[in-house]
Amino acid sequence: MSDAILRPDVILRPDVILLEGIQIPAALGVTAAERRMRRPVTLDLEVALPLDTAGRSDNIRHTIHYKRIFEVVEDVAGNQEHKLVEALGERIARAVLEKFDVASVTVTVRKPRPIAGVLEYAGVRITRGRDDLLG
Repeated sequence: MSDAILRPDVILRPDVILLEGIQIPAALGVTAAERRMRRPVTLDLEVALPLDTAGRSDNIRHTIHYKRIFEVVEDVAGNQEHKLVEALGERIARAVLEKFDVASVTVTVRKPRPIAGVLEYAGVRITRGRDDLLG
């Protein structure tokens, strides 16, 4: 699926389901001590899939329920250990792609106050598509 379809009058982008500001305590950190602290991370997801049928029908069966996506995110972030924010983002993206028939997913991971008093957030934004499941 292309990121944008060009027409003379409009640039169309894929439809996305947004989940923003998810906060989940996660075992995240390079050291075992840091992972034991289970500090909350903030996560945003953009899940790309056609939403036109759901928009016309107003029927939940024509989309993905937000709660189902959240449950996948919660399972990966809350029930596994991750040394790097990159690994957490990659694992969430892969889990969403494996569970749902979506074109792509963008995961933003923010780790609050990784350096006390100096940095509000450190994080990554990872985008993966169906083709990334093959490798």
